[in-house]
Amino acid sequence: MIQKLKGTYDVYGDLAKKHDYVKKLFQAVCESYNYSYIETPLIERSELFHRGVGETTDIVTKETYDFLDRGNRENTIRPEGTAGIARAIIEDKLYNTLPLKLWYIGSMFRYERPQKGRYRELRQMGVEFYGSNDPISDAEVISLGINFLKELGLKDVKVKINSIGGTETRIKYKDALIKHFKSDIDNFCDDCKERLTKNPLRILDCKIDSDKELIKNAPSILDYLNDDEVKHFEKVKEYLDTLEIEYEVDDSLVRGLDYYTNTVFEYVTKSNEFGSIGGGGRYNNLLKSLDGPDVPAVGFAFGLDRIVSELENSEIKLNLNDELDCYILTITEKENDYALELAQKLRMCGFKIDLDLSGKNMKNKFKEADRYKAKQIIIIGEDEVINDEVTIRDNITKEETKVTIDNIIDYFDVNL
Repeated sequence: MIQKLKGTYDVYGDLAKKHDYVKKLFQAVCESYNYSYIETPLIERSELFHRGVGETTDIVTKETYDFLDRGNRENTIRPEGTAGIARAIIEDKLYNTLPLKLWYIGSMFRYERPQKGRYRELRQMGVEFYGSNDPISDAEVISLGINFLKELGLKDVKVKINSIGGTETRIKYKDALIKHFKSDIDNFCDDCKERLTKNPLRILDCKIDSDKELIKNAPSILDYLNDDEVKHFEKVKEYLDTLEIEYEVDDSLVRGLDYYTNTVFEYVTKSNEFGSIGGGGRYNNLLKSLDGPDVPAVGFAFGLDRIVSELENSEIKLNLNDELDCYILTITEKENDYALELAQKLRMCGFKIDLDLSGKNMKNKFKEADRYKAKQIIIIGEDEVINDEVTIRDNITKEETKVTIDNIIDYFDVNL
């Protein structure tokens, strides 16, 4: 028997309904903020992620699915969404109309050790806001994520925020971190030893050494921000206060990708089972680093898998609306043509209809209607076909009504 790959899972049944509910709600919230949908290819040139995400990030050095195609070109299955969207904005000249507000959803692929909430095929949904460097856009993007989580019913959610400044600030801060960690780096993991010279900020984000006192007592990047960066960060917090969004300043928060500048943030639940269920920040230099125009941007991504797990852990009941408007069943096979034509008519009018094709006896056909949570049942026999009418049973009250085919739409409009 062929089995699914490690770190992947099948989505069907109730889980599929939950995924669908979350995705539709995310779309609705994004559209309420005037975001438009964008979809980029699953496969991109490897250079895009090496330049955009960063050569020294764990994603690029350890986790990407890379392959050579038949033209001997290096390709990568996308590990995250932002770099591909940045490429599309440059290539398709979407920057000619700013501001640009985009949302996306799809699978990303990272080769890492599978565990609950962390898969090799991970489903993400996120937003990208290009064209504004105003701190109010940071706050608006953060609020979109918070409002979405509240709409889902996740009440105990807060935002961790930090500022990692711009290029010059991080150069000074990296020097300070190297001096801080250098004398004791031999006691850290092999990855952190390599990070010390390549990207010491990553040491602060290490999952293995996170409890070490040297990390807890590391210099704060907030002490290295210039006046403009401090002013930006203070305004972001001011706007979050205006929106009554609960936040916590965490000066160890650096995020895992190299393209971030200034504001970074993560959404966490108070149970904190996964560390975070999503996060993002500002990436003002991303387009420019990919040979595009100098356009500021801010955005975030949620892990769909983690959000669904969090909903289950919190025992939140979603309004899945999985009822069927009507289940059509026939007495014998002779009425099947009539039933099929009627089902087509009702579906084209927007009703959620299923047609019995099981060949079971009548008792089991009614059980099927119950299994599908049908509100109404249409029963078609020989007499119904002759008289051009149907028997409709209310599946809650069990009352039956004869309705002509010409009046069936009006009947459903009133009774559904």
